[in-house]
Amino acid sequence: MVIQDKSLAFAIRIVNLFKYMSEQKKEFVLSKQILKSGTSIGANAREAQYAQSTADMVSKYSIALKEANETAYWLIIYKETSYISVEEYESLNNDCEELIKLLTKTLKTLKAKISNGD
Repeated sequence: MVIQDKSLAFAIRIVNLFKYMSEQKKEFVLSKQILKSGTSIGANAREAQYAQSTADMVSKYSIALKEANETAYWLIIYKETSYISVEEYESLNNDCEELIKLLTKTLKTLKAKISNGD
């Protein structure tokens, strides 16, 4: 599924960012925050695959969306404090924004399904 594949690829980028931040920049507090939120997107999307119901699926994807939004926040902090370059920020943020759009669209579809009694 597209969300699972893209969120896994994004999580790998976030893990590599964490490694860079902790090893090269010696930054540990912010990097743990973005590691948690950035990898949680895919973990929750993965959980949604085996949801017990459509409502459970909505819950898992909603958590993934919240984590993606939090990750976008940490990316802004990294850029504004010059931990990452504007180019690095734009690349990571573009991937994050794509996930946010995919998750938002998926949630709208699932919520419409619930509203229609499916």
